[in-house]
Amino acid sequence: MAEATERWVTDNEPSVRYPIYTRANAGEVYPDPVTPLSGSLAMLTAGEAGWKDAYVRLGTLDRDEFEVDRPNTIGCFGGYFYLNMSLTRIYGVRFPGLTPEIVDLQYFGEMPGIPPYEAEARPTDESPRHTARLQEWLTGYIFARDDLPELRDDQRQLTRIVAARPDFAELTDQELVDRARSFSPLYRRLFCRHIATSAAAGVGTGTVAGVCQAIGDPGLTMTLVSGIGDVDSAAPSLALWDMGRRVAASPVLSAAFDQGVPGLLQRLQASEAGGGGAALLEELASFSSRYGSRGPNEWELRSHTWGTKPELVLAAIDRMRLAPESQAPATNLVQRGEDATDAAAKVSAMLDGDPAALGQFQAGVRAARLFLAGRERTKTSCILLVHEMRLPLRELGRRLVEAGHLAEVEQIFMFTDDELDDVVERPADFTDLAATREQEYLGLFELEPPFIIDGTVPPLSTWARRDRTDTAANTVGQVLTGISGCAGTATGRARVILDPSDPGALEPGDILVAPVTDPSWTPLFVPAAAVVVDVGAQITHAVIVSRELGIPCVVSVTGATRSIPDGATITVDGSAGTVTIDALP
Repeated sequence: MAEATERWVTDNEPSVRYPIYTRANAGEVYPDPVTPLSGSLAMLTAGEAGWKDAYVRLGTLDRDEFEVDRPNTIGCFGGYFYLNMSLTRIYGVRFPGLTPEIVDLQYFGEMPGIPPYEAEARPTDESPRHTARLQEWLTGYIFARDDLPELRDDQRQLTRIVAARPDFAELTDQELVDRARSFSPLYRRLFCRHIATSAAAGVGTGTVAGVCQAIGDPGLTMTLVSGIGDVDSAAPSLALWDMGRRVAASPVLSAAFDQGVPGLLQRLQASEAGGGGAALLEELASFSSRYGSRGPNEWELRSHTWGTKPELVLAAIDRMRLAPESQAPATNLVQRGEDATDAAAKVSAMLDGDPAALGQFQAGVRAARLFLAGRERTKTSCILLVHEMRLPLRELGRRLVEAGHLAEVEQIFMFTDDELDDVVERPADFTDLAATREQEYLGLFELEPPFIIDGTVPPLSTWARRDRTDTAANTVGQVLTGISGCAGTATGRARVILDPSDPGALEPGDILVAPVTDPSWTPLFVPAAAVVVDVGAQITHAVIVSRELGIPCVVSVTGATRSIPDGATITVDGSAGTVTIDALP
């Protein structure tokens, strides 16, 4: 087993002015350690700059409020990506109608060990000038929009970039590096858009939640922002469902899948057209063309995607083919939309005598639904660009493997951006460095990063290890609490899945228990009876997608993947935000 280093290449010093960081929500972006190339070429540079741009553009902070000698909005400690909670709390202080506590709940969820906000210790957080600017953004943008055409413009630009992708075989090694680098300015702009849209989604959802709380029915919030439709991260499930139906209807294809995912692609290529193999392969090619940028840990340049590793897609289809027709995602989406319409009518009727409250409610619902879908769309645009950065770097890695300078393609991501020119010029000088860093990098996977960093990063030697187990919930009747993600109740067998590319144990009717989810997990929601996630908040991925598919969901269940035994019978109450252990395996 590789030994973890005490400090990783991508690490930075915590902010002095804004000292509190959290892994909440950050795990959806980077569940695994950040490679040197991803950190130095993308998220920790262009992403950090884009997030600062968003704070300034919205009016939350002035440019001179940031420290110039280190990242502020995000951080990297022990190789793990963190979000700066101190800054988001300032957004809560300065935004009209919000508080730091509301922002914590919306973006980070309820987790133990979070330091309370202490206003007296941060007197400069209050700023009427910034509050006035944020009020203008609220009334002039969030509550004034009924469409987001700029997001479609971004997607059209990315479509043109993909269509103009050169033949990498015709590029020199340096040109491959230059192509990857050329996208950093666009990454910065797209990430700024993603942060601004996410903030607007939180405002809309918070407005709806406030009204529902006031009328004594807070559970309606989840229903009102469900069934949105046109949510990018849920869209691949529709295509995967159709392929799963094709497999289920074909004895030949079913037999091929029954033999397991390893070697499946080759078996499909060898199968007779009459068994549906040719048609399925055509659908796979179309799926890869449209969604090939997506996959597990998709912000990380080193990661495989649905396009670079088709077996990831086949593994998802293998689970979905077993689901009954009643779990068709399109059908559930329609039902969720009808439920949302009925709930909106119910609340509107209750507020009919209060025009101000009614107007606020209707504006909040419109903004929540518009910007929640927009948040997933801006993420899709970012991921498309990440893939365009990934592909030329993988080609460079392939060449260096072929020349004997690297042991595997993924070692190219062990270099920093400022080392790449020298790697191209003198690749043999960097062979040992790549191998050493890869061993250190793999060692970081054995560690569990602290949920909160408050000014000081504990030595990595003191971090908990991932292979530990918790036994607090190994008792029949034990109730774990979290945050309601999607209403509904389901009882079934718990399947603790740590890697979306290896979901073989998950069967229809099982309850998916995951550490964190990103869009690569979405296909696993379809056969599941419910979803339980270690972390999460009101506008995180698992919540948005579970609402679209109508699956009971509870997030921010601390340590669920360690404390819920795989195979236990559990009951998930998505309305109450609880998980009950009914029987042990």
